[in-house]
Amino acid sequence: MIRPLSALFGLFSRDLGIDLGTANTLVYVRGKGIVISEPSVVAVDKKTRRALAVGVEAKAMVGKTPETIVAVRPLKDGVIADFDTVEMMLHYFIRKVHAQQLITPHPRVVIGIPSGVTEVEKRAAKDAALSAGAREAYTIEEPMAAAIGAGLPINEPVGSMIVDIGGGTTEVAVISLGGIVVNYSIRVAGDEIDEAIIQWARRDHNLVIGERSAENAKIAAGSAYPLEEERRVVLRGRDLLTGLPKAVEVSSVEIRDAIAGPVNQIVELVKTCVEETPPELVADIMERGIVLAGGGALLMGLDKRLMAELRMPVYLADDPLTCVARGTGRVAEALHLYQRALAGNQQRRTPARS
Repeated sequence: MIRPLSALFGLFSRDLGIDLGTANTLVYVRGKGIVISEPSVVAVDKKTRRALAVGVEAKAMVGKTPETIVAVRPLKDGVIADFDTVEMMLHYFIRKVHAQQLITPHPRVVIGIPSGVTEVEKRAAKDAALSAGAREAYTIEEPMAAAIGAGLPINEPVGSMIVDIGGGTTEVAVISLGGIVVNYSIRVAGDEIDEAIIQWARRDHNLVIGERSAENAKIAAGSAYPLEEERRVVLRGRDLLTGLPKAVEVSSVEIRDAIAGPVNQIVELVKTCVEETPPELVADIMERGIVLAGGGALLMGLDKRLMAELRMPVYLADDPLTCVARGTGRVAEALHLYQRALAGNQQRRTPARS
């Protein structure tokens, strides 16, 4: 019996775990770990609809392109907003991983997606991976992937709570015996915190700043809880009244007030999840603590704020930025161990005729 070409090509491919994030895409390669961590940005030629740059190169073009080129983020709030552009991005990353191979790669791919997505959005993620060259595509909910990546005992009869704060979504889940018992998701996360800083700078200082400036200010001086030593940062942008360049020095106290809205929404979501969790699992969580993952977990003082509000231990996962990617990678390495998390999630390429 002659094997389909796609199956033969699969022998030369490396299985991949992909954290398809709103802000960044990370790729985990079986046996190698995370080999790609780049912004989820694609620079596209408007006339030809071809990708001119992807990732780091494309992000450097944001706000600086001529009329014929547009630098876009094809994912909005964790879901695919531009299917063709996501396909270009995935194709680029898959080819980059297999750059040294002469044969076209057809890897198995596990993609982390937000838990609140619809079946249509879930299928779009798998279709994009298949169109980009994957021979099999699976999806796994990001809080489950984050819990696996953080090393939580998801298959044991104990409750584990994970809070995954990404660029577009915040997800809170309680996991036991390989499945999600309680799960809440809102489309409020890192991007909304950046937007809050942009709106505050415009409202209080008549200063127009961009997304990158807001993100830098958040990293340098953003916080969810009073700091032992408050910080100061300079915001640079355009004066709304004169149109001329302007710089304003602000404190971490001011930025904390500016981002209070989205931070409060995240805290309330965690509270709601705890309230809806069965008592036996709450007892486990009180003993084992809550684990924070995702880039948003790096917001200074967020763990202290949650501990003060919930009166239970809160820990930051090791390398929270890569938890989802590491989780998808571990699933790709041992699919048989995570069948419950992947139930009904597989799609295959149509085999090439021999």
